[in-house]
Amino acid sequence: MKIVLTEPLGIPAETLRGLAAPLEGQGHSFTAYDAPAETEAELVRRCAGADILIIANHPLPGAAIRACPQLQFVSVAFVGYDHVDVSACRALGARIANTAGYCDDAVAELAVGLALACLRRFPDCHRAVQGGGSSAGLQGSELAGKTVGIIGTGAIGQRTAQLFSAFRCRLLGYSRRARPEAEALGIRYVSLPELLSSSDIVSLHTPLTEETRGLLGREELALMRPGAVLVNTARGPVVDSAALSEALKEGRIRAGIDVYEKDPPLPADHPLIGAPNLVCTPHIGFNTRESIERRAAMAFENVTAFLNGLPVRLVV
Repeated sequence: MKIVLTEPLGIPAETLRGLAAPLEGQGHSFTAYDAPAETEAELVRRCAGADILIIANHPLPGAAIRACPQLQFVSVAFVGYDHVDVSACRALGARIANTAGYCDDAVAELAVGLALACLRRFPDCHRAVQGGGSSAGLQGSELAGKTVGIIGTGAIGQRTAQLFSAFRCRLLGYSRRARPEAEALGIRYVSLPELLSSSDIVSLHTPLTEETRGLLGREELALMRPGAVLVNTARGPVVDSAALSEALKEGRIRAGIDVYEKDPPLPADHPLIGAPNLVCTPHIGFNTRESIERRAAMAFENVTAFLNGLPVRLVV
């Protein structure tokens, strides 16, 4: 089998060699690239003739998939796979697996961290100290006792709920379906309007689908409690950025945002640039040393399992 890693996985070269060695020892060829392809034409060249592709979070368009007509399997070193042309894979009969679970702790911890940063006004406090100021006017709020609405109660949503629960928060949930394991954590399922109007903190953990794109627009944001905090560590397009910017500028809500329509750097005219009442991070939710090492190991585990006829984590 010709196996191609089209982009770096963020791990040391020695670690990568260790992961690839068992595959090469079984007679498979392995090629890895240490930088993302700069053009689609370059990506097509890299993929050409591959039986198995390993990718991370850069797009895998149909042109690259069709360049390897014998393609059997794509291992995505990421949870989401909306950047893969799924229809092109299906046309070839190629299966797709992801690395769901690799960053549950990392994303959940950031979600709680963003909520705390908003409640305790970390950016304002930092600027005050650096600017020779004091704590005057910087009184914050406690997380304890707050009502947290979890939108999307899959693995990451549940892990986030566990962490908020440790702060003695009450938990509400909204999802496509109620999950008994989420209810066991203390999550009470309600409608989306009730969650938005009843929560002090709303934390998004839903995948990006046609149903969730624009899930929170002007009408939905208007339902949030005055001073409530919106945390988005899921996908940027789940929230209408222009509507969110308006709500922030009007001082109706606060927000901690890690995801956008496209990864930073953001254009100067993006609605969230310069918006007040906002804590931003540049899509780092998944990016810890531990999680990156974990996802690489899982991506290669997917390939080994597929080659052994016992595929795991299939999404297509």
